[in-house]
Amino acid sequence: MDNPRNIKIEDYNYELPGERIALHPLAVRDACKLLCYKNGNITDHVFSELPALMPKGALMVRNDTRVINARLRFSKTTGAAIEIFCLEPNEPADYAMAFASRGRCRWQCLVGNAKKWKEGSLCMEVDTASGHTTLHATQAPLPPAADKSRTIIFEWDNSDVSFSDIISAVGEIPIPPYLNRPSEAADSTDYQTVYSRIDGSVAAPTAGLHFTPELLARLPELGVEVRSVTLHVGAGTFRPVKSNVIADHDMHSEFIAVEASLINELAQSVGQRPIVAVGTTSVRTLESLYHAGRLIMAGKWSGEVPQWTPYDTELPEISATEALRALSEHLAASGADMFTAHTRIIIAPGYDYRIVDAMITNFHQPASTLLLLVSAFIGDAWRNVYKHALAGNYRFLSYGDACLFFRKQLCN
Repeated sequence: MDNPRNIKIEDYNYELPGERIALHPLAVRDACKLLCYKNGNITDHVFSELPALMPKGALMVRNDTRVINARLRFSKTTGAAIEIFCLEPNEPADYAMAFASRGRCRWQCLVGNAKKWKEGSLCMEVDTASGHTTLHATQAPLPPAADKSRTIIFEWDNSDVSFSDIISAVGEIPIPPYLNRPSEAADSTDYQTVYSRIDGSVAAPTAGLHFTPELLARLPELGVEVRSVTLHVGAGTFRPVKSNVIADHDMHSEFIAVEASLINELAQSVGQRPIVAVGTTSVRTLESLYHAGRLIMAGKWSGEVPQWTPYDTELPEISATEALRALSEHLAASGADMFTAHTRIIIAPGYDYRIVDAMITNFHQPASTLLLLVSAFIGDAWRNVYKHALAGNYRFLSYGDACLFFRKQLCN
């Protein structure tokens, strides 16, 4: 495969008028537009028509992560406002354990107006469903991380109250920064998929926002089976590419979890039935499984799929089935029923898709890594697709309309 390190991000730019960015979703989720690109042809649909567009016998994989109320707003006694944006837990590092913590936990956080908070603790009175408590936030004596995040220690004085109770009571849902508006009460529902289940994301897997319970119920009737993976979306998904070439861009790390039973099912399904990913997060999760298997077979597995692993010619070039079986055997040997890891992979033109045959996604920001991922899937056709969408009054970005893309191999 070609190495994308020398790709210039400017080559993946396009003009996106501000009025084309959807600030709110449609009242009916599956009433949005759906652009389908298949075998070189672009057709226009409504998302409610998706089941009829699915290939026969498809296995659809979605991301069941749930967006947390990650923004906590404190006020210092001086009146200075400090915003703490919770990114991921580090003590305990397990998401479920961190949310269940009582009395104390540590998170990696972005701090807004950090220059006004040099030392000392911030505090906030919190009324939760489990009782009242006083929340304290203190900066750990550690230098900021490469992404400028800081380690924050949260402590509170009521053992009946969990950290989940606290953020549910006073945290705010973190809508995308490009919406340029404050969070609203409706976002707490609008910015969650109807099948969200596992707390941990700071951004929604937005392709899934278009699904309704009624639409999901129609899929099995048409022979489409639906499975779930978990990828907790990090704030890095919105981080712009500031370097001229992709080689100088550091991809963010995201937590993934996939049941061993699904990995076994994927090993039996790949190449035998179409695998459809709902959203780029599901794409990254599925493709990361392949590369985790490669690393395991090479004896180089460390718990994370590095950014450039897909383009490492020193690793064994194996089939998707072989990689998934190696991963399955690795789990069986350790007695685990769930594969958990972190992934940093960058999917860009030159990438060879191994598992995903079709994807459902939204329209992405200009000059973004997500647009690179789409281009790697459908090639330069992305330009005509986006041109068609702009001319056809499609709505863009997180609350916008959707796309259904098929790989060329699946169309033949």
